[in-house]
Amino acid sequence: MSRSPSFSVKTELSPKLDPESFRQWAVAFCIIRFDLEQGQLIEECYPPGCLTQDEELEIAFSSFPDSVSQHQNRSSIHDCIFFFRFRRQDDSQPVHVSSPEIIEVDKELSPKYTEKRNLRRLSTSKKNEDSRYMYGYVFNRQRHDERLKRGGEQKSVVILSRSPYSSVFRPLLQIMGPLYFDIGKKALEHIAAYVSMWPAPVPGKLMELPIGNAMLKVNLPPAHSLPSESGLFEESVSSMAPFLPNNQIVPQGLFHDSDLFGTFRGLLLQLWVLWELLLIGEPLLIIAPTPPQCCEAVASLVSLVAPLLYSVDFRPYFTIHDPEFAHLNSLQQGDTFPPMVLGVTNLFFLKALRNIPHIVSVGSPAPNSNRLALTMRSSTGNFSARSEAFGLQQLSLKKFSPSNLLSAVKLRRDGPLCLMTEHKEAIWSTYAAIMKPDTSILNRLIDAGMSPRVEESMSVVNNEILRRHFSELTTNFLAPFGPYFRTKTPSEGSSPFVDPPSLPPFNADEFLGSLSARGPGKFLSKRMKSNWLDLYRRFLKGPNFMPWFQRRRAVAEQEQHKLWKQARMNADIQQFISKMSELEIVDSFNAIERHFLGEIQLQQSGKASADSVSTCQKLKGDLQAVFNVLPKDMQQLLLLKPQSAALLQGSPEPTKLPGRPLVQVGVVSSTSPR
Repeated sequence: MSRSPSFSVKTELSPKLDPESFRQWAVAFCIIRFDLEQGQLIEECYPPGCLTQDEELEIAFSSFPDSVSQHQNRSSIHDCIFFFRFRRQDDSQPVHVSSPEIIEVDKELSPKYTEKRNLRRLSTSKKNEDSRYMYGYVFNRQRHDERLKRGGEQKSVVILSRSPYSSVFRPLLQIMGPLYFDIGKKALEHIAAYVSMWPAPVPGKLMELPIGNAMLKVNLPPAHSLPSESGLFEESVSSMAPFLPNNQIVPQGLFHDSDLFGTFRGLLLQLWVLWELLLIGEPLLIIAPTPPQCCEAVASLVSLVAPLLYSVDFRPYFTIHDPEFAHLNSLQQGDTFPPMVLGVTNLFFLKALRNIPHIVSVGSPAPNSNRLALTMRSSTGNFSARSEAFGLQQLSLKKFSPSNLLSAVKLRRDGPLCLMTEHKEAIWSTYAAIMKPDTSILNRLIDAGMSPRVEESMSVVNNEILRRHFSELTTNFLAPFGPYFRTKTPSEGSSPFVDPPSLPPFNADEFLGSLSARGPGKFLSKRMKSNWLDLYRRFLKGPNFMPWFQRRRAVAEQEQHKLWKQARMNADIQQFISKMSELEIVDSFNAIERHFLGEIQLQQSGKASADSVSTCQKLKGDLQAVFNVLPKDMQQLLLLKPQSAALLQGSPEPTKLPGRPLVQVGVVSSTSPR
């Protein structure tokens, strides 16, 4: 655990809580006590009344380490920090659905379908104002005292948020946790008041967040990696485009601060297998001895596929008290396990979740542990003769020794249930990997030796090496989809007042056929086996593709809309009119009127841009200019439409759109008719 920033409370200078600003970052701060007779109890919740009873119960159960997961610690005080994630109780979606917008992959994404989808998204945006999931960041303290019942007590300080801002809440817990145990409930009130003074979160940016006399300098994850249902952030094509930044300090996905190297240093050769499993949305069970190791492993895996939007349900610390455990435990032999990444410490899950196809065991090996194995399990649960085992000692690849071979055979024979007797770092999976491990990346990693201080510094370097490689891997894998997000600007001499062309429709079969003909590209071709196209097929059918693709398309459409709007602002309407036929002039009138009304609707909904007033003035002038060159009979016909007449007359009478409040349309002088 890193050192806590210094912090002091001065009551007379403490700010007052602003609930609305506080909710931009967090939902509540909770104090949870483990009572010997009543179990987990929420002692404090600040601000009060913001959780349902069911949520309180779930939070209380998730805020303590499993009794079987903690080794005996003889020290008087033991602190640990971890986090969990749970589905909010008002979310009615079944556990196996990872996105409400998933459709059959071979369905063509036509412009008509895209338009309907966007309308549906607008109609449901109100319902999805809150995220479907909530995160709990926990500072747990176990105090051992022989004078107390059962030799000790434990409490947890919990920050609840709808945002996966681990880079913010972990250091905040390092301040708030010890402070609570020093001064009690006042710590929650003071910290909450300071949090409510923070500026609104800006995804992908370095933010300085003051807490008393301390300052948190944190990088927030980028907008493209955050849940889209909150609708809080505006994205741009540049923020989501497949590119590699020169500055790797800028996070490319969720949990960029997780210790990927430290968590998987005993399984480094298997990171490429895990990357594939995450990419195609396979279910994974992560087992570790303690909650901090467990949630760090899950966070590291989620970060492995950045900058891809990871849409699979992940639980950094999952317990048997989670409401969804009953459903998962009821799955029968042969049932398909839903796409989830579950981090657990209770070995009971090995027996309860027998249907989960991929199991990863990490945590608490010796720094130079020689155990590293991958065993292959058949679909019936028996183990096939195929097995691989790799030795890794101080980051150098090592040939098989008789002892390594015997260990691999024993792991294959015993299966993951061998963890019941002794914890080992290993992976059990039936998956045949397509991507080859890049040993040149492993050879660049630095061995820190045994010094903790040096090891922490070297982990930072090693994490950046690994993240840059896997970010490059993911970016190159997604690059073939680039043409489907390519925006177009009006060509020289063409009218910007017509609707922009639709983005190219997507058809899975056509995409795979085209990709098969041209290949995956130089970067991937030398790293993938001959059946590389199967990885794309699985990705297209998996739970990650459609949410990512649809979101990228929506952002590209939004960007194209901005480009054409800017072109309309810069256009000289008189030049276009001089080259138009009468029919084209009428079409231009209708198009400008439609854009004008659309801008007014944005103003009425409060979603207009800063330049909306000048845009309306420009469109009003263009509309009047086009109207003036029309024949008199056509002008009279248009003036019979109340809506067109109100827009054209420029009178002080406000414009009333159906079902909308009144909007004043500015007066623009007209030119004389041609």
